[in-house]
Amino acid sequence: MNTTTGLAVRYPRLSLLSLITAVQLVFLCGVAWTQSGAHSGFDVSQLDRSADPCVDFYQFSCGGWRTKNPLPADKARYNRYEEMNEVNLAKLRTLLEAAAQPGAQQSAAERQAGDYYAACMDESGAEQKKFSPISPYFVRITTLKDKREMLALTAELDDFGMPMFFEFGSSPDRHNSTMMLAELSQGGLSLPDRDYYLKSDAKTAEQRQEFVKHVTKMLALAGESDNQASRNAEVVLKIETQLAEASLDRTAQRDPANLDHKMMLADFETLAPKFYFADYLKTTKSPAFDSLNVATPDFFRKINETITAVPLDDWKVYLRWRVVRALAPMLSSDLVNEYDRFNSQYLRGSKTLPDRWKRCVRAVDRQLGEASGQMFVEKYFGAEGRQRVHGIVNNVLEQLALSIRSSDWMSEQTKEKALYKLRKIDTAKLGFPDHYRDYSSIEIKRDDFAGNYMRASHFESKRQRDKIGKPVDKTEWDMTPPTVNAYYSPELAEIVLPAGILQPPMFDMTADEAYSYGAIGRVIGHELTHGFDDEGRKYDADGNLTDWWTSEDARAFEERASCIEKQYSQYSPVDDGNGKPLYLNGKLTLGENVADNGGLRMAYRAYMKAHAGEEPKTVDGFTPAQRVFLGYAISRCENVSPEQSRVLVRTDPHSPGKFRLIGPTVNMPEFQDAFSCKTGQPMAPENRCRVW
Repeated sequence: MNTTTGLAVRYPRLSLLSLITAVQLVFLCGVAWTQSGAHSGFDVSQLDRSADPCVDFYQFSCGGWRTKNPLPADKARYNRYEEMNEVNLAKLRTLLEAAAQPGAQQSAAERQAGDYYAACMDESGAEQKKFSPISPYFVRITTLKDKREMLALTAELDDFGMPMFFEFGSSPDRHNSTMMLAELSQGGLSLPDRDYYLKSDAKTAEQRQEFVKHVTKMLALAGESDNQASRNAEVVLKIETQLAEASLDRTAQRDPANLDHKMMLADFETLAPKFYFADYLKTTKSPAFDSLNVATPDFFRKINETITAVPLDDWKVYLRWRVVRALAPMLSSDLVNEYDRFNSQYLRGSKTLPDRWKRCVRAVDRQLGEASGQMFVEKYFGAEGRQRVHGIVNNVLEQLALSIRSSDWMSEQTKEKALYKLRKIDTAKLGFPDHYRDYSSIEIKRDDFAGNYMRASHFESKRQRDKIGKPVDKTEWDMTPPTVNAYYSPELAEIVLPAGILQPPMFDMTADEAYSYGAIGRVIGHELTHGFDDEGRKYDADGNLTDWWTSEDARAFEERASCIEKQYSQYSPVDDGNGKPLYLNGKLTLGENVADNGGLRMAYRAYMKAHAGEEPKTVDGFTPAQRVFLGYAISRCENVSPEQSRVLVRTDPHSPGKFRLIGPTVNMPEFQDAFSCKTGQPMAPENRCRVW
């Protein structure tokens, strides 16, 4: 799961950040919160009181923050999650710089993390090496004799963190979720999405032209002549366009049935013989297996023909490009700057390259995240903290159970199965893992950043492959402890909240509880609701892809989900670059929108029940009900460049922050009541959408 700035659902296959102290979680286990001595936990200066909350609640609740927090030069998107990220980058930097000191007293894990950070920070060493770390691979690519040898080298490149044109690893078996299964899926694109290669509008055509210029510059910086690099860039675009044409689009990938194609290994080798997959498995030293899931069989069928049709010399060009692209961030500044200029500045709208120390902290988190994460937990968290968050989890879970039981559109048969599934969702993964990953087999050198990246990538590739044919390890985490995010896994039927998201402004133990329920409470509700969104509902209580719904109930669900899909498809955050409104893809964002709507509703009701019978107290001039909604707004305020907004509309299953705030609130009559809105005002429509 990146890093994503938004909550995640992990489907078969998505930041760095911060932790809270154990004491900050006290109220979550039900310890009484009192008005005496507490502060609001809400920065009222983030409001724009000139706006009418019944007309534009986003402007009312975020206008002040957005004015005070323009986009930093090194970011294309800045929101409250990024605020948390920045604080924790600084904390991790302090820990890593201490660990990087030669001769410091440290554990083996601390030494590895410190040495990796030191190697990354060695800018002068990178300048001296230029592109020499990739030169040996260029030689090997140049001397390839045939396509079978090429596919074997592709396996090695994949294995060491230089992904080529498909992905191979492991995932839980969709029909036997206790076991890990080998899995193949499409890949190989350098632009953010297949549509960048296929759409014909003026802006997309311009982006393809700029991509060719970028590839030309990168290949020239890696040693090719200008003329050769220019010709080869056109070859790269041609091959990647063929990969895009064969790829399943993002919206179709959201239906797990479209990615469910278990077959015998022999059948795959018949389907795509030119992949020489037996050689690939031998090169990567993969465990023996006789069956696998081929997530996108049409891709492999079509690219099997492409392997034959494209000349070997053109494939060599593509391989060289993919090596340069993968390792550019670890090389000299000319390659680093050009990589960032195109991918971050041109495509997404940032202005400058982030400071090197930030890039290095993130690099350690990506590759040795449970080593640096352990350091972080020991300094800023505590074993007691994760035990205390269960109170609010249980309160929100109870409200989702009530929503299911009281639903007037589900049969008793389906309700019973839904409640059984809800009871089985594991909510114990809070804060940090019980056992940290052992990275001791990775050789980390203080003067070899690119080599460290490749060796750490090999470690992770092997770790994933070695799972094939083994029972699912339910103790593993898919996010590092400092991550400011959370996720739900449909196959493992679990929600996971790293310690990084359990911190101000998302939660502050000394603050008003209404704000906290709106913020962290809806996070919990969001992840729980993912188990019953348009994708999650297709998995049963054991994490198997099973249709446990009656046909009538399934139709009723689809009808309600369709309302949300249509609602969000009417939202336009930005123009398309050609002067026309660019609307959200309601199908692509449906799961996150359903989870946002359900999560906020469950958090609101959980707070109201927890404080039923109490005299409502006004804080900051707002009632408890209003404060829950303002607490929700805390995580939705953002500034984003038009360029990044366009990328996100095409690729992100999450709606933009503005519509993640407006969408759920307009669907709740409780919001209309809380702010005394008149029916027919923008935030109080006559017709509303609701699933849970």
